[in-house]
Amino acid sequence: MQYDLIVIGSGPGGQKAAIAAAKHNWRVAIVERHRELIGGVSLHTGTIPSKAIREAILHLTGYRHRTVYEDSYRRKREITMDDLRRMIRNVGQSEWQVIQDQFARNSIHVVCGEAAFLDPHRIEVTSSRDKHVLKGKHILLAPGTRPTRPSHIPFKAETIFDSDEVLSLAKVPRSMIVVGGGVIGLEYAIMFATLGVRVTVIDGRANLLEFCDREIIEGLLYHARSLGMVFRLGESVVDIREPKPGRVAVELESGKRLLGETVLFSVGRVGDTVNLQLSNAGLDADSRGRIKCNEQFQTAVPHIYAVGDVVGFPALASAAMEQGRHAACHMLGHEFKPCQYMPYGLFTIPEISMVGQNEEQLTNARVPYEVGIARFSEIARGRIAGDTQGMLKLLFHRETRELLGVHVIGESATEIIHIGQAVMSLGATIEYFRDTVFNYPTMAECYKVAALDGLNKLSLWAEAESTSPSLPAALEAAEEAIAEAMLV
Repeated sequence: MQYDLIVIGSGPGGQKAAIAAAKHNWRVAIVERHRELIGGVSLHTGTIPSKAIREAILHLTGYRHRTVYEDSYRRKREITMDDLRRMIRNVGQSEWQVIQDQFARNSIHVVCGEAAFLDPHRIEVTSSRDKHVLKGKHILLAPGTRPTRPSHIPFKAETIFDSDEVLSLAKVPRSMIVVGGGVIGLEYAIMFATLGVRVTVIDGRANLLEFCDREIIEGLLYHARSLGMVFRLGESVVDIREPKPGRVAVELESGKRLLGETVLFSVGRVGDTVNLQLSNAGLDADSRGRIKCNEQFQTAVPHIYAVGDVVGFPALASAAMEQGRHAACHMLGHEFKPCQYMPYGLFTIPEISMVGQNEEQLTNARVPYEVGIARFSEIARGRIAGDTQGMLKLLFHRETRELLGVHVIGESATEIIHIGQAVMSLGATIEYFRDTVFNYPTMAECYKVAALDGLNKLSLWAEAESTSPSLPAALEAAEEAIAEAMLV
């Protein structure tokens, strides 16, 4: 069968590329191992399930209302894995149907089976019933990733498992040791700690999530420790074993020994490329199964493209969608303007989100900047939402007032970050927030409070450097402006 485009993988990147090409009357096929796996890792074991479980945990534990009602607001005393999986089933089935409908509306041919290259233009798809050979003018690889599973780790379903298997646990464990403090490891670690599980996180790095703003991460770790979490940083695991049923021992290079009921092994992911027979197409993958491509997402073979987690950082569903559209536009010969400021969201508890540069980057680049901060405890909506620990930080150029970065931790962080993203993309200055009216009470109001905080700091510096002796008056005026912004 002949196609204009064959897409291998039906995750976010593959979906958007296939639909973009089909909208221009291309004949498109999308290959997935099984029909029930349409949507890829994102829908079945990654993005959607983990966020659905997170929402279920927040609801069932009454987490958002703890500051007002304390533990009396808890919806369910004994929360089970079946309670959490109920949310996954409801959301997953709905999303699966939406994707199926999108493919049908756009006349995208879904072929189920294991894909492998026969040559640069031909793909053999093998299922339990038959084989198909598809020929494509263009081919896009979006196979996603799978958890790293070293051969020396004795994986066992209920006691030593990876991030894909954690969703299948029979019960909520009493204790968990998380090996790997990356995004996925931390998200699950804090979720289970919120359920009351005793969690210990081990990571070989001295600092976690180094691409994030340090002050934001310090806030996250402070909250994690308040849940009873223990962090063993700068430590390497040398052995994991199960000395007796229901007990797992983890030995560290430093000589420390940890004992827990379960171990979540979350030390990275590798590209799911091992069965693709890339060499038949003139391609190869690196040691982590990733495929190298250029800025247009073309591989070494120009008519073959790759997008999503298989190309490496940032490995976000949102980024994969944009990459899929970008690759399709390049195939079609259409101009594509990529997103200049890509937001990042971490669905920890509390949420973290960021766009633009952080303080460390600006400091190293010797950029003259100032900081404006709004704490959720000062915002009426923050109090209503029960979040008194969150904060929003604005980084802006001291001279031009250009917005350089936004960093948020707390309720709705992954939502309100897009206000800052839009302002940065349009080249507006921090005065925009000062002069804009926000609905009240909302979390978006943080932008006005943070902007006034930052601009008042500039006013104080200007006053201090002038010959006028009115610094106390300037301080009083600054306090009044911030109080007015918070409508106290």
